[in-house]
Amino acid sequence: MRVILNLLWLIFGGGIVLGFGYAVAALICFVLIVTIPFGVASLRLAYYSLWPFGRTLVAKPGAGIGSGLANILWVVLAGWWLALTHIVTGVTLCLTIIGIPFGIANFKLVPAAFWPLGREVVDVEDLRRPGLVHA
Repeated sequence: MRVILNLLWLIFGGGIVLGFGYAVAALICFVLIVTIPFGVASLRLAYYSLWPFGRTLVAKPGAGIGSGLANILWVVLAGWWLALTHIVTGVTLCLTIIGIPFGIANFKLVPAAFWPLGREVVDVEDLRRPGLVHA
């Protein structure tokens, strides 16, 4: 079911558009050199927005105060409007029964868009395996 939802998300839910947008933002951040950490975060968002079903965000082990400070800058410059866009899109999609799974996927992208540094995208199945620890 997860694969079907992800394929439908790619085609109808905006996954390709979101992934492309985040990838373009990452390239711009890489060109500007100083913003390379934001480019890495944008690539993580592109990856997550292409295939969101069956994945989740967890705190990255070893992420320190630097990622927290960079997240504050991210929120001021881009995070708030990215998160707001995902919220508005999610609410709009939830108005139809068919769009509810896609609306939920947009809601899952809100924390990633708002506070991306110091997190990583993991498969839900990896979290269920005993012995794997994600902080």
